[in-house]
Amino acid sequence: MPLKPLEAYELDRPSSDQHPRHSLDSDDSHAVDELDPLRDSKRPYRDNASHSLRSIFHSEKYALLGSPPRRTSRRWSRLRFCCFLLFLFIVTIFLLLSAGGLWVYKAGASHDGESEPWYPSPRGGTVQLWSRSYRRAAELVGQMTLVEKVNITTGTGWSMGMCVGNTGPVDRLGFPSLCLQDGPLGLRFVDNATALPAGITVAASWNKQLMYDRGRAQGLEARLKGINVILGPSVGPLGRLSAGGRNWEGFSADPVLAGTAAARTIHGIQSQSVMATIKHFVGNEQEHFRQSWEWGTPNALSSNIDDRTLHELYAWPFAEAIRAGVASVMCSYNQVNNSYACQNSKLMNGILKDELGFQGFVQSDWLAQRSGVASALAGLDMSMPGDGLGWQDGKSLWGSDLTKAVLNSSVPVERLDDMVLRIVAAWYQYGQDDDRRWPNSTLGGGPNFSSWTNDEIGDLHPGSPDSKDTGIVNKFVPVRQTAEGGNHDALARRIATEGIVLVKNEGGILPIPRSANGLATKAKDGKLRVGIFGEDAYPNSKGINACPDRGCNEGTLAMGWGSGAVELPYLVSPAEALHREFDNATVQVTDWKTNSVRKVDGTAAAQDLCLVFINSDAGEGFIRWKTVMGDRNDLLPQKGGDELVREVAANCGGRTEGGEAVSDTIVVLHTVGPTVLERWIDIPGVMGVLIAHLPGQESGNALTDVLFGDYNPSGRLPYTIGKSEADYGPDSKILTFPNGATPQQNFTEGLYVDYRYFDKRNITPRYEFGYGLSYTTFKLSGLFIHPLSVVNTSLPAPRSYSDDAVPPHMDPRVPGPEAAVWPQGMRRLAKYVYPYIDNVESAKPNGKYQYPKGYDHYHKSTEAGGGEGGNPDLFTTAASLQLSLTNTGEVVGEAVVQIYVSLPSTTVDVISNQTVVLDTPVRQLRAFEKVLVEPGSRSQVRFSLSRKDVSYWDVRVQNWVVPTGELRVCAGFSSRDVRQCGSFELVGGGGWS
Repeated sequence: MPLKPLEAYELDRPSSDQHPRHSLDSDDSHAVDELDPLRDSKRPYRDNASHSLRSIFHSEKYALLGSPPRRTSRRWSRLRFCCFLLFLFIVTIFLLLSAGGLWVYKAGASHDGESEPWYPSPRGGTVQLWSRSYRRAAELVGQMTLVEKVNITTGTGWSMGMCVGNTGPVDRLGFPSLCLQDGPLGLRFVDNATALPAGITVAASWNKQLMYDRGRAQGLEARLKGINVILGPSVGPLGRLSAGGRNWEGFSADPVLAGTAAARTIHGIQSQSVMATIKHFVGNEQEHFRQSWEWGTPNALSSNIDDRTLHELYAWPFAEAIRAGVASVMCSYNQVNNSYACQNSKLMNGILKDELGFQGFVQSDWLAQRSGVASALAGLDMSMPGDGLGWQDGKSLWGSDLTKAVLNSSVPVERLDDMVLRIVAAWYQYGQDDDRRWPNSTLGGGPNFSSWTNDEIGDLHPGSPDSKDTGIVNKFVPVRQTAEGGNHDALARRIATEGIVLVKNEGGILPIPRSANGLATKAKDGKLRVGIFGEDAYPNSKGINACPDRGCNEGTLAMGWGSGAVELPYLVSPAEALHREFDNATVQVTDWKTNSVRKVDGTAAAQDLCLVFINSDAGEGFIRWKTVMGDRNDLLPQKGGDELVREVAANCGGRTEGGEAVSDTIVVLHTVGPTVLERWIDIPGVMGVLIAHLPGQESGNALTDVLFGDYNPSGRLPYTIGKSEADYGPDSKILTFPNGATPQQNFTEGLYVDYRYFDKRNITPRYEFGYGLSYTTFKLSGLFIHPLSVVNTSLPAPRSYSDDAVPPHMDPRVPGPEAAVWPQGMRRLAKYVYPYIDNVESAKPNGKYQYPKGYDHYHKSTEAGGGEGGNPDLFTTAASLQLSLTNTGEVVGEAVVQIYVSLPSTTVDVISNQTVVLDTPVRQLRAFEKVLVEPGSRSQVRFSLSRKDVSYWDVRVQNWVVPTGELRVCAGFSSRDVRQCGSFELVGGGGWS
């Protein structure tokens, strides 16, 4: 079998989901940009890195242009003048093509870091549920040498093992090399595994059980393939920008729907003894400028987010993931408030580890680590893939440099021990020490696949140019159907089916019959003519996996592209399933396999029923398809989809009513997110519209389940579909042109993203958040609200330390350097990342390390913390709800009952005791349930609202506060379709102490 196409990745980024290297033992402090205090009144402090960078740019500019030439002779002058003109021409072309090149250095310099320093890094092992795992980890780590500890924290380098991420092992103590593998919808670069529907599809199902089942299937397949850590699920990007390239990997633009889906997925994955990773923390909302130099700018984009918005919107689903016990958090490429996320002490130490009580380990996205000592002190626990600032260069920012930093006391032993304890404790927490489920390598354990070749025999370290070690790297273990996990193909079909959203069904055209019965035909032979139009109905003619990482939009769209994509074991295309399901004796199916509208009118006119397939694709920024560079260019269907629908709908022969021809056209849209439909949605001939999202391998089967009525559609939109791109607001567009050396993206819309913005501006959407049709009808009645006494106090209960577990005590002494020196006779592979130092002398201090500002100040723990996900009192029930759901139609169906709350518009400030305006969304989703009801039957549906659900984040108090006034609670079937409402008083007393 052919090698997997590595060369496709070397020019951009072989992401998993690039610049001068900083030395760990010298000037790392200059690379530190701590995260902001994330408060409304920010006080920037000097960021030495940005000032140094500016001076470099200025000196390079003058060195490039040079001083005025001295005139020696006219000929020489003319020659120099011609050379100068040529030079200016080349430079001009370069600057124009670089899309953010040298011109930007003058146009805007890098901003100063605006983060509040938060030190020291909180130690893990403070939560009782993790205490046993930490005790066991301490026993094991206490026996490790310095280099063995460093080996666990540092990846061995890109493609130096079988997985996209591989840590160093401690063989003598039985701790393995951990295998980390993408991704959010399945297992990337893995054979015989399931290509499940994407995150956005399972979110569109609104089915909590399916969210769990999908995670469980991922976890089981990962374990059977020898994968320790799945790099998913994703809740960042959240979906602030509707055209964001990776939105489809996650779930929803709403934090509650995204957080619920993430938590259920994590429970499913980790039920199978596999560690889950929630990513990307935080503000990674677009692909353009996400990394240094990837888009021509020297610095990654800065997402500038205020404190309240961070807590109530972007950090909310991460808090739910941590509350679910997630083993790992991946920090993102971008900067947050002009501070790189992976060396940001406020984000990692202050929010993740203190406020949210995170007990697992923080890992970097692949090459998102931008410093050595600084990132360690700021709370990073694992460097991935181990390489430093350039792909596959073997020059790690940790590895041997981390060993030096501990030996010369730049990084305290306590910090290294905590890094290792967090990783090893997570390994114990999820039972990976159980050799029945996780046999060691001598018993055939470890990864049984290679990410780098499809051959059975392959290189064990393909990333090293001098590696000669080969062996069996692919065992081709089938994992889709097992006695332990059941039929994952069937599960994939169910998720894809429930993720289809019916948004238009004029005249009840859907469901359609399989035979000519029920639909009129004008054909003399009595056969019903059905036309299938559009490239999206058919598989890619070059092969279903022809484009690496699915990095093109060719054929039917099953998933987006990038590190979140997987290899398709098979793909049931819509056309294949339709041909199979229609009754060939009474139905004649015609195929139009392109999006070309040339002469399509004649073919359409010959049909009685027309099915048009269109799509809109996007993906990760390291792959660029035509003019789509990760993020979508707009929210329209791609490849002429609008024109195809218009032409077919205008000409489709259709049926006859009252002596007039009536066109019957049904549109199916596969899409990565919100897609504007206005160019054809109101055409009379467009009778039905199905949004099928990204269905994975079972695409066609899932679609026919809904089209033919085998399943009553129950999907609901996890986002809002506007009538134009402008409807999403002035801050909703992708930043495609750099506005500085560090591109700045200001989240000035605050909380008002997606339906919250539409509500605030009173914009009528085409289809609102939570919307979806069914083949039956439902009624809600009898809403009963029972508030509890928890809402009588403004603040949650004081943080309690009495129930905290005590972190393990480890020996804080710096070990001698002799044991860290390269072992004699050990072979060194080029570009492989090792923990050893060359000699004892290299471990000596090279001047005094300049610690980050604020490092000498001990930061007090926040009152908002105290448990996994935050203060445990935040999750105390504040109100219980109950109502009745009745199926008033004739078909069994599932309804998604949604609960929205509206906080009071004014409140009494807890500090001043004065009445103040509370700027808060019109309504916010806080709970949902999907309920199956037989026709004519009624079901009781129950919900509970927590203290956090009825609170807002107070920037000055730095805590969640219950406001004073009336809380309105509504139950309905979408954000704009509320059927039952009630209210109760939030006393919010107690004042500020």
